[in-house]
Amino acid sequence: MNNIKYLFGIVLLVITAGCSDLLEIAPSSVLNEEVLVTPNNIDGFVNAAYSSLGNDHYDTPFSLWPYGNVRSDDAYKGGSGPNDIQVFHFFEISENIRTDFGELDKFWFNSYIAISRVNRAIRNLNKLNTSTFPLKETRIAEMKFLRGHFYFMLKIMFKRVPFITEDIPVDEYGTISNRGLTNDELWEAIASDFQAATGGLPTAQQNVGRASKTAAYAYLAKVRLYQAFEQDDDNKVTNINPAKLQMVIDATNNVIGHGSLEPDFANNFLPGTHENGPESIFAIQFSDNDNTLHGRLNYSDVLSTPQGLGCCDFHKPSQNLVNAYKTDVNGLPLFNTYNDANVDYKNLNSVQVDPRLYHTVAIPNLPYKYDNAYIYKESWVRSPNPYGYFASLKENVSPNCSCFVNIDPFYGNSKNRIQIRYADVLLMRAEALIELGQFNDALPIINQIRDRASKSTGLIGYATNLNIKPYINGVNCTWTKDFARQALRWERRLEFAMEGSRFFDLVRWGSTAETLNKYYLEEKGKVEYYSGAHFDSSKEEYCPIPQAQINFSQGVYKQNNGY
Repeated sequence: MNNIKYLFGIVLLVITAGCSDLLEIAPSSVLNEEVLVTPNNIDGFVNAAYSSLGNDHYDTPFSLWPYGNVRSDDAYKGGSGPNDIQVFHFFEISENIRTDFGELDKFWFNSYIAISRVNRAIRNLNKLNTSTFPLKETRIAEMKFLRGHFYFMLKIMFKRVPFITEDIPVDEYGTISNRGLTNDELWEAIASDFQAATGGLPTAQQNVGRASKTAAYAYLAKVRLYQAFEQDDDNKVTNINPAKLQMVIDATNNVIGHGSLEPDFANNFLPGTHENGPESIFAIQFSDNDNTLHGRLNYSDVLSTPQGLGCCDFHKPSQNLVNAYKTDVNGLPLFNTYNDANVDYKNLNSVQVDPRLYHTVAIPNLPYKYDNAYIYKESWVRSPNPYGYFASLKENVSPNCSCFVNIDPFYGNSKNRIQIRYADVLLMRAEALIELGQFNDALPIINQIRDRASKSTGLIGYATNLNIKPYINGVNCTWTKDFARQALRWERRLEFAMEGSRFFDLVRWGSTAETLNKYYLEEKGKVEYYSGAHFDSSKEEYCPIPQAQINFSQGVYKQNNGY
């Protein structure tokens, strides 16, 4: 490859030298960027930045399913076996994670391409004035929101990343160190983008998919919550900052009342009229039948379609996750004993469960995505050994939907993917209250989530083993700070399972090694490939900085701990 690059360089040099006179004449049909910076054209730069939200691929997914779910106790990798996209298998067992993984390099590259588009849009917006382009400040705020979004993903993936704004020329990107800011300073820089966005955005946008003030405050709350759990250089949580927790509450104050929970949990994950509903604070927009070959589909999640419906049966709910939905006679979680016995899909009525199980996990012999025309069968499963018979539901659609598109050999769909739900805002607020010692104020918030779950039965009439109840202090629990924290963290797992956040929550709480090594120990007797699994703390909380990017920066970027 190096020889090919060298030869190409020589050929290019010869061509350039031979045509130097011709190149001195400016081509008459080429537009430079300055020509495009007009009030009529400026939204092209903005739209290019927005389009980056969907410029990912199944092996570099912005839905983060390999890193937030498969890397946790919520999901198995799936596919044909451990060698099928082996990189994701290595993350699944926390072993053999290397700096030369192309998947990580492409994720980094795609993210910074997006950030570069944002920065270009902001630079060009700043060349206009509001008299000729009244939406200038709104569009700049939208771009800062998008930049914050991409930096948030990079931060939870890699911890140490270079922070590049519109003030830095593209050809200087590689000179900005990924250690130029401390861990807290980088969080602060990301928060500043969302804070700035809150000042320039309307509470709601006419065009769906655009960032709003409400979305900016919700994302700001998320950043402040992560920032509150302060980490040292060994990735250990050393302090929970009360001032940052108060900022979480302040930010959520600006979201409460500007959204609501869907009456049925299922609505968040249905296509068509349910998209961009009251719980969707910010969602990635997809499309089909839009005069392109296949439409703007959700390529992040195409691999999770069951093999019986096409391909490729990745992203499989773990038995541990399914067991976590079990409830006791009081309708509360079995915090300490949930994994003592497995939920048997052939004998579901032997246990009582939280209704959210049936909205999250496809179970053999039950309707797939609530569609009686498609009963999920064992034969749909590609590799029952080692991955079991469950499948992921939230990102998928019924084959009867016109949004289910054949992109041979895969089947994709154009259903939106919600990035932040109102439920997340509520639980972030509850978590901040608990950590500040105001755990009694968190109780009704958590119960609000559980009450919605209890009512989410309209599409799952086939489920006859449902039992979920609110927490009632002094009746079915003793609501102390420690118990409230446990209840909150359990609620986050059940509410957001398979949505890409579980591993990052564990890192934030500082409980990754404890949780995953216990999980691996329990899984070893069930799944052979977990026999060598082990999570190394102070290292594997974050991905390695891609070696290709370190090389590109000529050593300006520094590698993460342990790699």
